Amino acid sequence: MKKYLALILALVMSLSLVACGDQKDDQKANEEGDTTAAGSVYWLNFKPEADATLQKVASMYTEKTGVPVTVVTAASGTYNETLTAEMDKSTPPTLFVVGNQAAIDTWGDYCYDLTGTDVANELNTDAYNLYDADGKLCSIGYCYECYGIIVNEDLLEKAGYTLADITNFDSLKAVAEDIHARAGELGFDAFTSSSMSDDSSWRFTGHLANLEYYYESVDDPDAWKECPSSIKGTYMQNYKNLWDLYINNSAVNPADLAAGGFDAADEFGKEQAVFYQNGSWEWSKLTGDYGLDNLSMIPFYCGVAGEENAGLNCGTENCWAVNAKASEEDIQATLAFMNWMVTDPEVSRMLVDEFAAMPYKQAAESTNGFLADANDYATNGNYIMPWVTNFQPNVDAYRAALVAAMNQYDADQTDANWENVKTAFVDGWATQYAEANG
Repeated sequence: MKKYLALILALVMSLSLVACGDQKDDQKANEEGDTTAAGSVYWLNFKPEADATLQKVASMYTEKTGVPVTVVTAASGTYNETLTAEMDKSTPPTLFVVGNQAAIDTWGDYCYDLTGTDVANELNTDAYNLYDADGKLCSIGYCYECYGIIVNEDLLEKAGYTLADITNFDSLKAVAEDIHARAGELGFDAFTSSSMSDDSSWRFTGHLANLEYYYESVDDPDAWKECPSSIKGTYMQNYKNLWDLYINNSAVNPADLAAGGFDAADEFGKEQAVFYQNGSWEWSKLTGDYGLDNLSMIPFYCGVAGEENAGLNCGTENCWAVNAKASEEDIQATLAFMNWMVTDPEVSRMLVDEFAAMPYKQAAESTNGFLADANDYATNGNYIMPWVTNFQPNVDAYRAALVAAMNQYDADQTDANWENVKTAFVDGWATQYAEANG
């Protein structure tokens, strides 16, 4: 599986193409205690929920160094518009977010090359960074999330199993089907509901779909350096493997999923099922609101060769970029500020508590158990499954067609109806790519 890991790293490096500014050495003047350091920092923040914490961090840095730090937070859903307006001003942001293909295409010329900077050297993984075609480091992840299959280990043990019993699709299938068969006796089922209403279907037309795109991109990384105009659907059977397992080993009739009205989080929180597909953002709700305390997250085991070495689906759109068009003093002040945030114990603790996890060597450890699972998989050499789903073209229309086809299949699980799902999945990609790109 070493070749898998190597391919993954190559893939992640090439998932986004960005044109960036010239590389410079870090300014050393802004180290803690130097109150004569030149330059200033203007951070246009992407996460409204983090504003209060970031304002405190900015004040702490200014008090320590004398460097003015301004944090402006864009209102939810308005970041692109706010960034456009702010970049036209005489004092534009020196620190901003470039976290996906659309942002890269728009703001690539403003990206400073972060290769070799102190803050980039603090990274403990390359998995969340964005590069241009020449290999220049244009933006770096400052926090990340993960998703997979959440497991209630207490219920799993009551059913007679442990996590060690699940290492691939075959073993997951055997455990899930046995639990489902004994649901009446056990008092709980294998999987939560897989509602296809808008508040839930994204888990399957987005997150679950990632396994097909990801493994296809491993086979042909050059084709996935940018959004491909078409896909092959090589791993549609693996997608089907997990989907069939979900819908046929739950308390809910598959034919009823289209109508929605189910609350998978509540089902899982009330210990009505062992398995629940979702992400790290569910940690606080499940442990806080429901009081669950023995949870883990396992990979998307789907029948791919070598999947015993799989890790979780990890990614982010929260990636720092430094404005290459800012003054040299402001660039260096911004780089020093970034490095301080990820190395200072007190500040990194504040930021990790806010963001859940930061991929830096000296940053505080996350208290989110699912992100700890992601780190454990990576530390043990398992390959990360990056969010290739971010490439979905004309995403709303693409997913709507997929939902319609899956609803038809769920109501009548025939080969013919699955062919309609494959058509929506594969041919729909080419159709929506053409719509989006002319």
